Amino acid sequence: MRWHLAAALVAAALAAPAFAQQQEPFEPEGYRTDNYRAPVPATLQGARVLTTAEAEAIWRAKTGAFVDVLPRPPKPKNLPAGTVWRDMPRKNIPGSIWLPDTGYGALPPATDDYFQRGLASATHGDKAALVVIYCQADCWMSWNAGKRALAYGYSNVAWYPDGTDGWERARLPTEEAQPEPRPEQ
Repeated sequence: MRWHLAAALVAAALAAPAFAQQQEPFEPEGYRTDNYRAPVPATLQGARVLTTAEAEAIWRAKTGAFVDVLPRPPKPKNLPAGTVWRDMPRKNIPGSIWLPDTGYGALPPATDDYFQRGLASATHGDKAALVVIYCQADCWMSWNAGKRALAYGYSNVAWYPDGTDGWERARLPTEEAQPEPRPEQ
C-alpha cells in the first residue's frame, strides 16, 4: 500500500508544474504595468471577449469601431546628425484607428486625453456604440485599453485578444496604418 501512496505523490509532484503552466492568468485589480507581452486572461470584466470569427463578423457588418492600441517604437534619442529614422510599418485591421501607446498601465495626462478623444472620434461620441479594442496576441496593452474604455463609461466594449496575429493567421486582410495625429504637446 505504501508504494501506491509514494507513486501517487510522485505523480502529483510531476503533474503540478504542468498544471501550473496550463492555468490562465487572472485579471488584476488594476492595470498591468509591466511585462506587456505575456499570456493574457481569458476575460475582461465588463467587456465581451471576441474570437477571430466574431471580430470578423463585426468587421464585415461594419457594426463596431475597431481601435488598435499597439505601441509605436519611439525614435531613439541622441541619434547622430543626419541619421535617417524610419518608423516600423504597422498593418492593422482595415478601417481601424490606431491610437498607439494608449495601453500602458499608467498613462501621462496627454496620452490619456489622446485616448479619450480617439475613442470619442471612433464612436462618434456615442459611449453605447460597439468599440473593438485590439493589439497583438498575448498583449496586455489591449486588455488595459479595454479596461480603461470601460472606466471612461463605454458600455459596449469588445476585446479581441488575438489581435492582428489572429487576424493574419485567419488570412484576413490588413492595411498599412498611420497613428491618429496627436495634438501638439
